[in-house]
Amino acid sequence: MDRLTSLTVFGQVVESGGFSAAGRRLNMSVTMVSNHVQSLEDHLGVRLLNRTTRKVSLTEIGQAYYERTRQILGDLDEADRIADAMNATPRGTLRIYANPSLVRFLTPVIAEYLALYPSVSVESSGGERMIDLVETGIDLAIMTMIPSEDSSLVTRKLTPWRHLVCCAPAYLERHGAPQELADLAAHNCLRYAHYPYGNEWRFEDGDGQPLMVKVGGNVVTHSGEMLRMLALGGHGIFLAPSFMIADDLKNGRLVRLLANHRPVEFIINAIYQHRHHLSSKVRAFIDLLAERFAEHRKWMNPPLDGEEA
Repeated sequence: MDRLTSLTVFGQVVESGGFSAAGRRLNMSVTMVSNHVQSLEDHLGVRLLNRTTRKVSLTEIGQAYYERTRQILGDLDEADRIADAMNATPRGTLRIYANPSLVRFLTPVIAEYLALYPSVSVESSGGERMIDLVETGIDLAIMTMIPSEDSSLVTRKLTPWRHLVCCAPAYLERHGAPQELADLAAHNCLRYAHYPYGNEWRFEDGDGQPLMVKVGGNVVTHSGEMLRMLALGGHGIFLAPSFMIADDLKNGRLVRLLANHRPVEFIINAIYQHRHHLSSKVRAFIDLLAERFAEHRKWMNPPLDGEEA
């Protein structure tokens, strides 16, 4: 039998003065009440209660045992109350791991979150590759690529996004612009090591049909920011996350290429460990994150030429 339940039943027998009264309080049969007490006595190898046809009374050992277990059960009730109070309002330390290219979007969300919930502190770390959330003690990962296949993880989609093919004006002056998708094979293409399709850059045409081109170049790196800096320096063509280069395009530092071909869609995901009993600090941050990232969807998933923005 469950020992904690047996302790609760034993305490009710003592406090109510009998098995029948305890059964009524607990909505339990007298036989079940007796079984729980007997289970404790068998476990301890001692008699806790003296039983007569008219009443029950504590043995000397039973008295000592009752006083200690009453304190333990009281401590457990207090622990439950503390846990409920802590989960009612976000508090504690929220540990976040994120793709570095998302920092500019996460920072204002974190600032807003801390203003809303001053009892929470945030520890943030980042990297290009997904990590083990359990091993590292991370509450939440925010990543730009395909989520882990680990079935124990829960993935919440925040917003879709696409790459853009781009380069600096200086690159165009030296090498000219690719006119067709196949032309990319003859250009120096700066490649991201975690792109899921390797050296095959994948696209959709205006009808949504899949297209691909194999590319090559003199740089492959795990750092999206390094690729951006190289592209800005005119060193090659960059298949860039739309959210990373929006300002560069707006200011003319980079130029969009092949706008009639749209790279395949990806999702920015919030990834965490458990769907049930999710702490309020994590749930509140995910909800705020989803709301704020929804505001970015229009320009994170840019249209093809000729489509409405």
